[in-house]
Amino acid sequence: MSINEIQDEIIEEFTALDDWMDRYALLIELGESLELIEEKYKTPDTLIEGCQSRVWIYAEMRDGLVHFVAESDALIVKGIVSLLLRVLNDQTPQDIVNTDLYFISRIGLQEHLSPTRSNGLVAMIKQMKLYAMAFAGMQ
Repeated sequence: MSINEIQDEIIEEFTALDDWMDRYALLIELGESLELIEEKYKTPDTLIEGCQSRVWIYAEMRDGLVHFVAESDALIVKGIVSLLLRVLNDQTPQDIVNTDLYFISRIGLQEHLSPTRSNGLVAMIKQMKLYAMAFAGMQ
């Protein structure tokens, strides 16, 4: 499935919910379903700077696609991370680098986050794109 198809699915899921309390509940539910990452991936190199909570994102290439694993110690942030993984995981480095993550504004995510969480979201996206750029340079 393409990045945009996945984003459109997320937009549908979130816009079906009328109020932001329900959307937060969905984020928390998504966060609870995020698989824990192995301790070996929780290093200072994979810790995202600029996040209020602790977030680790690790990436590796698998068959020409970028595979991400991630975890956070905060439920809402875990939900945000799970959305980013859903959209960007197992995509080509070039697609990740070139994508416009329009689902974030369409579901109103950034405007409903605290400034520090919003900064963390930007930092997570930046790191995922940096991984993809590094892998794109290796090909």
